[in-house]
Order: sequence, then C-alpha cells, then structure tokens
Amino acid sequence: MGTVFSIAVRDPGVWDDALREVVGWLHRVDDVFSTYREHSEISRIRRGELTVADADPLVQEVLFWCDVLKAETNGCFTADLPGGLDPTGLVKGWAIERASDLLRGHGSRNHAVNGGGDMQIAGEASPGRPWRVGVSDPRDSSQILTVVTGRDFAVATSGTKERGAHIIDPMTQTPTAALVSVTVVGDSLTRVDAYATAAFAMGPAGLDWIETRPGYEAMVVTTDGDVLTSTGFAHDRS
Repeated sequence: MGTVFSIAVRDPGVWDDALREVVGWLHRVDDVFSTYREHSEISRIRRGELTVADADPLVQEVLFWCDVLKAETNGCFTADLPGGLDPTGLVKGWAIERASDLLRGHGSRNHAVNGGGDMQIAGEASPGRPWRVGVSDPRDSSQILTVVTGRDFAVATSGTKERGAHIIDPMTQTPTAALVSVTVVGDSLTRVDAYATAAFAMGPAGLDWIETRPGYEAMVVTTDGDVLTSTGFAHDRS
C-alpha cells in the first residue's frame, strides 16, 4: 500500500501465528487493491480486463463501503476519480481495522496496528497505561503537534505532507488547497480514514461537517498556519 506497517501486541503470550495471519492479510489487500501493481485486480478492473462481479469478493465489500461513505460525506469521499475507479482512500483504514479484528479473534485485547501513521488502537499500552499517539506537525515533521491518549480508538491524518496536493475535491475535480492536514479521531478506522479525506476535500467547511458526525472529532491545519479543532476534540480518549 505504499507505506510502512507496524503491529504492537501488548498481551502476554506468543503471537507468531496471529502476526503471520495479519501480515498475510495485508499482503492480500495490497495484491488486490494496489493501483501501482499492474496485475492487481483493481488495475485490471480499471483497464476493463476484469469485472467487479468476477473479482475477489473483497472488491465488492470495499466498493460497498465506498458507496456508504460517499453518501455519508455528501459525495466528498468517492472511489470514482478522474483516473478511474480508485478505492484506495478507504482501503488502508479498512484493512488496518480488519487487521485489528483478526488480532482480537486470536485473543488479543491490547494492541496497535499502524499503517503510515493511521492507527487502530485496542485496549492499553500496558496495564493501567493508555496508548499515546503523537500527531506530527505537517509544517515541521520533527515536531509533534498534539498527542492523543486513550483506549480503543482510531486516528488518521490526510494531508499534503507525504504526497503533495493529491486529494481531489470531487465537486471541482481539482486538488484542494485550503488545508495542510486533517486529523480525525473516532472508533472505526474505516470511517476515520475516509472522514479525514472527505474533510480535507471540503476545505474550511470540513470542520463544520465533522461536528455533525457523532463520536468523531477533528483537528485541521490551514495553509495560513492556523490550528483549529472541533468542539469535542480531546487529547484524552480514555
């Protein structure tokens, strides 16, 4: 998926089998959905060589969620981009959340799955100690803008720091330029990641939109250097 993943399991015991399953899952997702792989199923669908109906069932599942998120964001999150079908704005968060579910299925109640800074958090970092997730300053990656502390939450950031102006406003079909980053915190990384992308595409209106989503909060950094948060944004999610 073009980024680095890390998995931290903080429960006692041996987790080799669980970790192998999670790593295998992430490779499967990459094989199916990577737009960089010529022979991935998404690349073949984009070229008209494969239909969604004949593809891996994961494709239909992801496109279902893309439709759900498109409706929830009033079209500001979409898999229908100028270059063709591209659900990768949802895939990473969805894959990480499913990876966390796999660990839970193996009995882990305390873990963190991190894909390029987007994280699904379960339980505690150690007994009685919540997880602490640093959010770097998009204007200076050597600095931490804030630290989100808590148990059982997800956090994702969309912005221009890693890939430049790549997030398209579906209404104008042009890159959004009003913001530098949007960080969203909530329960489900599938939604958190997509909401961060949608709020970034909305520009300054994105923060007001997040206010309408119960259980989800956001922090935005504008191109003017202002740091703004939704009214319920809290550093402590305990």
